[in-house]
Amino acid sequence: MKTAAVLLDSPKSIGLADVGLTDPGRDDVVVRIDCSGISTGTEKLFYSGDMPPFPGMGYPLVPGYEAAGEVVEAPRHVGLKPGQRVFVPGASCYEGAHGLFGGSARQVVTSATRITPIDSTLGPEGALLALAATARHAIAGNGVRMPELIIGHGVLGRLLARLTIAAGAPAPTVWEVDESRRGGADGYEVIAPDADTRKDYAAIYDASGRADLLNDWIGRLTKGGEIVLAGFYTQPLQFAFPPAFMREARLRIAAEWTPADMTATRSLVESGALSLDGLITHTRPASDAAEAYETAFTDPACLKMILDWSQIS
Repeated sequence: MKTAAVLLDSPKSIGLADVGLTDPGRDDVVVRIDCSGISTGTEKLFYSGDMPPFPGMGYPLVPGYEAAGEVVEAPRHVGLKPGQRVFVPGASCYEGAHGLFGGSARQVVTSATRITPIDSTLGPEGALLALAATARHAIAGNGVRMPELIIGHGVLGRLLARLTIAAGAPAPTVWEVDESRRGGADGYEVIAPDADTRKDYAAIYDASGRADLLNDWIGRLTKGGEIVLAGFYTQPLQFAFPPAFMREARLRIAAEWTPADMTATRSLVESGALSLDGLITHTRPASDAAEAYETAFTDPACLKMILDWSQIS
């Protein structure tokens, strides 16, 4: 089998290409993707060539870990049926190309255990489940402090704010340096950092990936406060010890989502407790992949770019 897929041959060299697919195994399903998202975090690092050595990485590669589509083939014993709508967090099923993420293709082959059935009425927003589950992972667990301050009002920052409110916690404050991104808040306030005089936050969540601002955030903590690093950081993290010492500051790293996070997030979305509305700002045909990736990575107005695969055979 072959499929059309986004192929990153080398840094900044990207486009649509036909690639071979591995044959499905006993527990594999074949999914026809109709929409996939572009990550402005990890995918941007692969695109720019700035990603540190990472297990499984290499060029050429098929990017994408945010995809939704319909099951085409599935063995009876896996509990999935053709026509069923599902979320796919990528796939490693390509001949001659790395599939470290592998979701940006018209058709993928992957283990049924990686598939998440979703509501049939969920459109392109179905591709956002990975980001929503990642946000949920950051705030989940016993003894975790809910965000009082969130750094960045991109998609991850907005999801953190929405999840905080959905959990019944007080509405967080969100910092955003780009004035054009301060809109779209529902039930919480988005302000410029220099407009905030508060210095007693118990929990600050970073969704910006700006490791160079760590000292500034530490200065906004109350004693015993926590900074949660929810972005991805390519450079070593550094901070001045005395201010952190005086505050007995804590640092926590939030990694990627788990199956339990995905299950909980899907329930929140399907029940209406968590809205995914307003997060997709741009949609382009998959045939325009090169232009779509450039826009996603360079246009501040682009929160989430979705590739539409429906016109690809």
